[in-house]
Amino acid sequence: MEVETALAIADSLVFAKTGKHLNTLQTEIFQGAWLGQKYEQIAEANYCSDSHVKMIGATLWDILSEGLAEKITKKNFRAVLERRGREELKIQNLESETDELDSSKTADLELKQGDRDLTSIEKPNTVSTTLTTELELPEGRVQLGSKFYIERPPIETRCYETILKPGSLIRIKAPRQMGKSSLMVRILSYAAQQNYRTVTINFQLADSKIFQDLDLFLKWFCVSLSKGLGLSNKVAEYWDDIFGSKMSCKDYLENYLLAQLEHPLVLALEEVDSIFQHSDLADDFFPLLRSWHEEAKSNPIWQKLRLILVHSTEVYIPLNINQSPFNVGLPVELSEFNSSQIMDLAQIHGLDWNLEQVEQLMKTIGGHPYLVRKALYDLVRKQQTLEQLFSLADTETSPFSNHLRRHLWHLQKHPHLVAALQTVLSSNTPVRLDFVEMFKLHSMGLVHLRGNEVTPRCELYRRYFSDRLAQ
Repeated sequence: MEVETALAIADSLVFAKTGKHLNTLQTEIFQGAWLGQKYEQIAEANYCSDSHVKMIGATLWDILSEGLAEKITKKNFRAVLERRGREELKIQNLESETDELDSSKTADLELKQGDRDLTSIEKPNTVSTTLTTELELPEGRVQLGSKFYIERPPIETRCYETILKPGSLIRIKAPRQMGKSSLMVRILSYAAQQNYRTVTINFQLADSKIFQDLDLFLKWFCVSLSKGLGLSNKVAEYWDDIFGSKMSCKDYLENYLLAQLEHPLVLALEEVDSIFQHSDLADDFFPLLRSWHEEAKSNPIWQKLRLILVHSTEVYIPLNINQSPFNVGLPVELSEFNSSQIMDLAQIHGLDWNLEQVEQLMKTIGGHPYLVRKALYDLVRKQQTLEQLFSLADTETSPFSNHLRRHLWHLQKHPHLVAALQTVLSSNTPVRLDFVEMFKLHSMGLVHLRGNEVTPRCELYRRYFSDRLAQ
């Protein structure tokens, strides 16, 4: 059973018992527990205390226990729901022949009656149970082959064309939850279809001590790459203290890893932002990447390597223009969805919308891909109207609350950004800020750039942060 199906079942049980749908935190707890996460992990991801998450979780299991008439806990809820799902499927299969016979006898009568009803009754915002259970949670990257992935032409085509070029480099930059990882996996999938080897290294998976020492970092990098290629770790054989870490790393890739490959290698580096805060490491590692890219212009072995750099924030580290990998290759900056793309996504969710409804949604949340998908997901799963969604949008029971809390948490760690954003929020016209503050707020996705001035990214942000930052 997929987590989306289980979540739909749980939501219907909770609604039957309480008259309310699962709120955002309950949904996050259910999803996290389904995936085997501990309460501490769920709490950290949602910026809550462990005790609060445990309390909400305990209440949720009690409600499900009543609805299913058996004891439900965090340890057994998945097994119980999967068993109930199998039992329900057997019943449905036994009843299917009878249902089909009954349906054929009454179809004509219902159709005629339905035609009369539709002429006098406004069509409700309802979606079939089957479609509801087919929804995908708008969390993380959009799965390959998913109908919920919306292309942003000509970005995908340009990336596919570029990755075929020897020694190519693609830089994907956008605020969090704008679709960077979803685009990255599609480039990797396209490359794999060309028989290229593909490896992803996520710098968030590295322990904090890794970033404190260049030698240790580059060894970790080489071992991670070896593992991704299914090759043995031979770092000890290629590392030479006399030549130093960077030369040893280059030698490892050139004479061991790349030499082993018959086909090109696409190496995707995720969460590159993790390195920005370690200036000494950044000063050595990023020029190394640039040197590999330059090597491909004359050295056939390095033409096998194609790089994808994925990051959220602006590059503030003072790199030499001739040594930076952030001013070469194909730059990709992901934009928001436009009204046509949102209309397509609404139809995929089973919503029969017109342009006016799309514009209503965009007036509140703009075209932010995550916010749009989250809104459409909740409208369908909870059978809400736009008015109901908007009434809760900036509250703690909002479907966007986790997204908003994450931004608030990051802002509160930087008082100078809080003051800058308050200036923007208090003005009805574009505001000029300090250069660094302007680009940091833009990198976080909180403001739009209007030349040398900025405005709040959407009305939701204006309402939520005007209230929270004033407290």
